[in-house]
Amino acid sequence: MNFKSVDAKQWLRMGPRAMFGQFMINIAKKNKKLMVLSADLGRSSGLARFKIEFPKQYISVGISEQNLVGVAAGLADEGFKVFVTSFAPFLSMRASEQIRMNLGYMKHNVNLVALGSGLSMGFLGNSHFGLEDIAIMRTIPNLNVTCPADCSELGKVLDDYAFNDRGPSYIRLTGIPGSKNLYDKNYSYKFGKNITINKGNDILILSHGSVLGQARISVEALKKMNISVQLVNVVSLKPIDDGVITLLKKYKKIVTIEEHTSIGGLSAIMSEKLLKNQINSKLFSISLPDKFGPTGTYDYLLKYHALDFESITKKIIKIVKKK
Repeated sequence: MNFKSVDAKQWLRMGPRAMFGQFMINIAKKNKKLMVLSADLGRSSGLARFKIEFPKQYISVGISEQNLVGVAAGLADEGFKVFVTSFAPFLSMRASEQIRMNLGYMKHNVNLVALGSGLSMGFLGNSHFGLEDIAIMRTIPNLNVTCPADCSELGKVLDDYAFNDRGPSYIRLTGIPGSKNLYDKNYSYKFGKNITINKGNDILILSHGSVLGQARISVEALKKMNISVQLVNVVSLKPIDDGVITLLKKYKKIVTIEEHTSIGGLSAIMSEKLLKNQINSKLFSISLPDKFGPTGTYDYLLKYHALDFESITKKIIKIVKKK
């Protein structure tokens, strides 16, 4: 899927949930075997228009996420290309056993699209926050875990899964309408591969999801302070691009930034890589604490958890100065 700068700007205003629905419409026009399933969240998933245009390719199973995954697995077994959508904690926790058996063990090719991961559910609070989903989903064998940085990357990821046999997947949607864009012009996306956003020599930052937009602004601010940052988008959290090993060996200080608990996410993945490959580099994590937090607007929550670009900049400066 290619796009223009004007597309990226428009998609930014619409946000990831609305654009998921639009991308599904685009895919359905090309693939009559596409099926989209929801657990009574059609409007929240941006699928209101999809239901009207493709009523025979849409199923709402009601508020029953475990049944949702079972029905999706059955459709996949019959040769349909299936995308399933619900809020992140409802998929990754409530339906985790069905995902483990039907997708992981039986390898049914179902794409799980997790809405509102990270802090993006704002005022709906901890019941709707998807803060632990990477930790849960990446432990399931045969399940891909992907976290697009913005709507442009979401479109490329959905297109890739729709027209290629990647196996079962968990696609993590973060951010809200107006979140910082990472990509404002077309670029090359390859399944399972990291994408270098900025080249630098002093420190390595690895990140994923919409918080990458905050990290990129921070990198520009650090550049003015003569701090050279290598910024990498780890869009695929499973499988992990083996090229990251070369980066871990090159830099003495490595920072992971993510809208996920400090347990089991990107920082844990990199810790495992450092240990397994006996790499003696220092790893720092900028992430969410292992506790329940407040509710509020998305911007407020980013600042509260020091995931806004100003807080990230201050933390990176301290890390660079550490001996």
